[in-house]
Amino acid sequence: AFIEVLGPVAAAAQVRSGDVPGPVAGETAARRTTDRADADLEAAHEAGARLLVPEDAAWPRDALAPCLLAGVPTLAPPVALWVRGPRQAAELSARAVAVVGARAATSYGTHVAGELGAGLAAAGATVVSGAAIGIDGAAHRGCLAVDGATVAVLACGVDRAYPAAHSTLLERIAATGLVVSEYPPGSVPARHRFLVRNRLIAALGAGTVVVEAALRSGAHRTAADTEALGRVVMAVPGPVTSGPSAGCHKLIRDGALLVTSADDVVEAVGRLSVDLAPEPDRPARRTDGLGRAAALVHDALPARGGRDTRWLARESGLPPDGIRAALTELERRGLALDLGGRDVLD
Repeated sequence: AFIEVLGPVAAAAQVRSGDVPGPVAGETAARRTTDRADADLEAAHEAGARLLVPEDAAWPRDALAPCLLAGVPTLAPPVALWVRGPRQAAELSARAVAVVGARAATSYGTHVAGELGAGLAAAGATVVSGAAIGIDGAAHRGCLAVDGATVAVLACGVDRAYPAAHSTLLERIAATGLVVSEYPPGSVPARHRFLVRNRLIAALGAGTVVVEAALRSGAHRTAADTEALGRVVMAVPGPVTSGPSAGCHKLIRDGALLVTSADDVVEAVGRLSVDLAPEPDRPARRTDGLGRAAALVHDALPARGGRDTRWLARESGLPPDGIRAALTELERRGLALDLGGRDVLD
């Protein structure tokens, strides 16, 4: 808010001098004499990263606009972003979906997250996540598997591989997509930083899909931030006996949209009447399309043996003329056979 009033250059100068209102002093007093600007920029350059500020054309202003409009301090937009990768944040966030979930994911959860990542990428959407073990990593990998664009939002510097097990994954993301953080190079992960970064994951996507989550989890925080920003909250159901899906089931009970595929997600966050999920394939039956009379006669016909039209009239409640017309339709479609005046199911 102080920057919004004075602009970044004047605000920084007054922070350094200590000539700031009480609330700003409370946030900056401990570190106001520490000037790491040149060192941070040099470290970013060595890591192949750059500093993105709101004045840049690549700043994701449309995605971050709700952070200002929400009027919630914990949802305030970032002052700047450190980014590593060849893509532009504004471009990638124009059509993006966040996919988040449990670190202690099940094989079911990682499979679904991977399928969602691949399906969303195939539909032209960017997959945003936090590069964590479990659901996050599976969503990133699914996206990369089909050469899609993905964004990893970190709770540490973009020059650090966290978690270490995902160092190769983060390099792949940085090579084709974008690794993003509010924290300067060298910053180490901390619990409060994960909570802060969750609002960025929520803001950069048009909606958030929670694949698996416990009743208390960081994914729930991301879902809450998504709702506060006016974005679509979605959740994938799991077995009712599954603890890792309990959080998803609670989100659905509380109003989150139940989704089971990338098509469902695209329909939820896409253009009205355009990005519609295809109707699921339904098993076809030989009796599909039968008229009412033919359906009644077909139901009345025995599976074995034959019956005459008078018996069929009693069973179906149709007049004899209606029975004959229905039998003609059934014979034409191969659903009944004429056994010399008696008809039977084929």
